[in-house]
Parts: sequence; C-alpha cells; structure tokens
Amino acid sequence: MSFAVKPTLTGERTVLRPFTAADADTMWEILQDPEVVRFTFDGSTDLTPAKVRSWYASRSAQPDRLDLAVTDRATGELVGEVVLNEWDADARSCTFRTLIGPRGRGRGLGTEATRLIVGHGFEQLGLHRVQLEAYGNNPRALRAYEKAGFVVEGVRREAQWRDGEWVDEVIMAMLDREWAASASPSGSASPSGSASASASASGSASASGSASGSASGSGSASGSASRVR
Repeated sequence: MSFAVKPTLTGERTVLRPFTAADADTMWEILQDPEVVRFTFDGSTDLTPAKVRSWYASRSAQPDRLDLAVTDRATGELVGEVVLNEWDADARSCTFRTLIGPRGRGRGLGTEATRLIVGHGFEQLGLHRVQLEAYGNNPRALRAYEKAGFVVEGVRREAQWRDGEWVDEVIMAMLDREWAASASPSGSASPSGSASASASASGSASASGSASGSASGSGSASGSASRVR
C-alpha cells in the first residue's frame, strides 16, 4: 500500500485531483464559511492565510496520507476536499474526512466525492476498513455518509462542548466487503456510477487533519462533514 501516487479520480459530477499551491486562496474562503467553522474547528483557533497556503502547497509531498481537492466537473470550480489519513498499516485502515464549501452543497457532489476516494482506498490501496467521526448535530453529513455506505458503529454521548451545548460524536465505518457489495451490480448503486479513476502521479499525502485541523486544531468537517484529526 502506498500513498506516494496522488490520483485524479473522475465521477459523473466531480473530479478529485491533487492540491496545488494555487488552491490555497479558495480553500481559505471555504474555511471562513459559518457552517464550515461550526463543524470543523474552534473559532478561537489561530488559522491564517499563510498557514493555509503552506498546508495546501505541501499536500502532494506527504507520504502517509491522501488529500484531494473536490472540483465540480462541469465548471472545474474547487468546492472542498476529501482526505484519507491516520493510516494503520497493520489494520489496513484509514480515517476519512471531507469538507464541502457552500457552493458545492445540495447537489450530490459530497456523496460522489466520498464514494470516489473511499472506493480508491478499498480497490487500489487495499484498505480493509475506513472510519470517520462526525458531530451528532450535523444531520446533513450523517445522511451523506449513510448514503455513501457508512454504518453507524457507536456514539460518544455529549463528548464535545460546542456553541453552548453538549454535542455527540458519531462513529461510522465501512469495511472492504461492504464496499464490494455496494459497488457490485447486484448491490446498491454507487453515486459515482460509471465513474472512472485515473491515477496521475503527483506527489504524496500529509500528516493529520486538514488546514483547519492541523494548521488550526481539531474539529469536524462540514457540508458533507466529518471530524478533523
């Protein structure tokens, strides 16, 4: 298993591609969105344009994770990101998270992007398990993950104090055999449908978290959203 090759994954609605330094300004704007702030990181976190620029410029140079930009296939617009990180070689597992900005929501882009990168993890990287954590007060994210094939495994009740209330952390996961069943003709249709995945060599992946999780702390992504590590 290797994260050294950064693929370009193409679906019906989205294209996932490696990040470049030129994406930093757009990602900075996305990270300022109130919903992203709510579900991604603590508002007191020291997140700056310089840190965001450094983070996204280095995504293709990381050997132990995969960070891909989510773009609208029709327009090429950058709308968010998807990440496989916290790779456990012995367990053949990764943590998944995603962050979708306001211009990418409500059109199925997040669900398709999730299926594309998770499918790549199972089919090309040989993962056995992909897991995520999402806040219980983010129903849109939870619905998107269930639609993509993730199963709720448990709930950490009132695990975080956020915005003046206790919030649950929902633990979800998908196994390789569950992916295979959902991706087969007899299984439930994949949102990426006839999507094709083409690997374009472009650097490697990163440390842990996102610009909002590593350059700024921890939290949970938005739109289609999962806890950032």
